[in-house]
Amino acid sequence: MIAVLLTSATEAAAQSRDQQRMVQVDSALAARYYSIPYDTNYVVRPEGRLTLKVRMNQTGNDFHAKGTVNGIYSKADLSTSHKTTFSIAGIYRGIGVGMAINPYKWSGVYKDYEFNLNYYSNRLSLDFSYQRSESLAGDIVGDRGEQRLESGDVTMKVLNLAGYYTFNHRQFSFPAAFTQSYIQRRSAGSWLAGISYQGGSIKTTNDLMARNPNAPDTRIYVGHFGIGGGYGYNLVLGKKWLLHFSMLPTIVVYNRNNMTVNGERKRAQRMRFNMIFNERAAIVRNFSSRYFAGATLVMNNSVFDDDVVVVNQNKWRARAFIGMRL
Repeated sequence: MIAVLLTSATEAAAQSRDQQRMVQVDSALAARYYSIPYDTNYVVRPEGRLTLKVRMNQTGNDFHAKGTVNGIYSKADLSTSHKTTFSIAGIYRGIGVGMAINPYKWSGVYKDYEFNLNYYSNRLSLDFSYQRSESLAGDIVGDRGEQRLESGDVTMKVLNLAGYYTFNHRQFSFPAAFTQSYIQRRSAGSWLAGISYQGGSIKTTNDLMARNPNAPDTRIYVGHFGIGGGYGYNLVLGKKWLLHFSMLPTIVVYNRNNMTVNGERKRAQRMRFNMIFNERAAIVRNFSSRYFAGATLVMNNSVFDDDVVVVNQNKWRARAFIGMRL
């Protein structure tokens, strides 16, 4: 009997310690969450501890390149298949986790791989994506005529990174538009400073060369880093609607672009036009303090032009969501 009482007392004490730790963690998260480094006339935290969201996402990537290497002219107009996923996300005191599913991946139709990481705060924001695609398809035109590239004929690996600094971070909120961890109460804008990086490669596969010996053996590599500035604006309409638009053009200060055709490589020369553009748009509807819905669009566009290689890439991700706060 005494042993049972001692065991019960020990379990109760352990449960009490666990509860105390949970309370301490929750208090620390709440203090961080509700700290006020912003102007509450413009930006506030929403009510509730927990935010739940259901999201539908779609992404795509277009790639265009042309150049002359060793007297051989090539032009490529390629695009990946669109990736559609459905996800569920939970955010507690500003810390979130999510799970995404791709029905086409399960059925074997979609074989590409893509990873996206996004961080948004009022002061700093970051968009990171990596894509490995075998679904890239389109046309390559060269001195030997036009060649149709089907899914599996080329492989593409692309990394995109964009980082933002918001100068008017006390009144203008990126998270209000993209994570709904803040609410924009009044319209405000801000100048932005940022960096961009894009890198990757596109290469014809051995399967294509075996199937079509006349196809040029082509490898296109891009790697470039840019710095720049832009502007963003949150427009509040009727206290229920939020419209967001922002653009950050960056000038490339370093690049490693080159094209290899049938074993002959040519590096990019002095660029006539060499920039990366990062654009964002969002619309959010707050039906009440608890329920909301909206859509977002994030795009990365690059243009690189010299006497040898011209490269243009357009990467985009669209998202629709509906959520509730508890």
